[in-house]
Amino acid sequence: MPDKKKPRILHGAVVPEGQAQGPAGHLRQELEEREALFAAQPRLVQHFLQTQASLLAQAAVEKPAQARFSLPDQLVIDVPSRGEGKLVQVPADHREQLVGGLLDRITRIDTRLAIRQRLTELAQSPHESVVAAAQMIRHATARHMIHAMLPSGRSVRYLALDGDAIPSVPGGDKLEPVSAITQASDAIVEEGKEDSGRGDLQVPFVPAALRFYLPQWVAFDEEDRLLVGSIAEAEAHVGSMQRYLAVMHAAVGLAPYMVADDDYQAKRYGMLGQLVNQGRALARHETRDIIRTIKRRAEASDLNRGLSLSLPYFDDQDLEMRARDFEVIPTGRILFVPAFVVQATREEAAKVAQDTRLDPSTRRHLVDELSMLEKAFESYSLARKRGASRDG
Repeated sequence: MPDKKKPRILHGAVVPEGQAQGPAGHLRQELEEREALFAAQPRLVQHFLQTQASLLAQAAVEKPAQARFSLPDQLVIDVPSRGEGKLVQVPADHREQLVGGLLDRITRIDTRLAIRQRLTELAQSPHESVVAAAQMIRHATARHMIHAMLPSGRSVRYLALDGDAIPSVPGGDKLEPVSAITQASDAIVEEGKEDSGRGDLQVPFVPAALRFYLPQWVAFDEEDRLLVGSIAEAEAHVGSMQRYLAVMHAAVGLAPYMVADDDYQAKRYGMLGQLVNQGRALARHETRDIIRTIKRRAEASDLNRGLSLSLPYFDDQDLEMRARDFEVIPTGRILFVPAFVVQATREEAAKVAQDTRLDPSTRRHLVDELSMLEKAFESYSLARKRGASRDG
């Protein structure tokens, strides 16, 4: 039988280990070449590159009006076959670099894009040392963003629902065994307690949170129950996960071959599944709040002048919370009847099912939320009819 090699997930594609052909193989090869050249640099040059990478990575995230960085005064431009590589001087007039000059500010160019453009310009220099320096700065910056700026999480496995392209449901029924001593990944540290001098208090995460990559950003359990203090806090957790993935996206924009990095793959897989899961849970939780609000206002006869809904949902293509607006009852003096909600949600579900602007998994998620509304007001309509018949 042929030797079956373990597959490697690479930016949505499965690539057998050792394969050196095709786009994925070329990306892996380019990554290894950049890593080898970085490792060939003297320690002082590596430290200098890492310092500049930290400055540029921060600028790429915070997007200030200007960003400065420097090229090393010398570096190795080729990986030596044996011994140490030969150091080559970088021209003095190329060492100090400024991103975000007057022209960039006038045209309001994005700082992240300006950094990429400047490094691309440097990589086209006739000086080999400048080209190598630009490559090393680019590599060190992307590597810093993925390895240093983003925390690593737990080992997780997600399952994909039918029709989903992104696995987002934690796999397995049981949690992995945990130590009797609370681990850092299993608890959140609370600081500023009154008992000063006794160390930080570690509060263990609930079991539902421990099934995800970074438990500190889990706001809902598998039943969409809120695990944090408020919806605002849950929204902040979703925002933190979005920023995490935005940093990864910026790193790959700077150095596309970083998608072949094992740390990138693990972090992207863990965070992407967690964000989709929690984003959908937030949307469903808010949908249940909408249902309760409609019922409360209906009991108070506060819906007899029309009703329009803005239904939240999570778009797993853009990784953003969105809202679907539709009319239930036209504006005017129309007596509220629960059947109006049932009819409106059925009609909207039919429109969503044919809306090709949304990807199939987002359409299914939104249709499921509309089904929640439909079923809630079907039962509410029956309950009101039973109540009316008893009163009669």
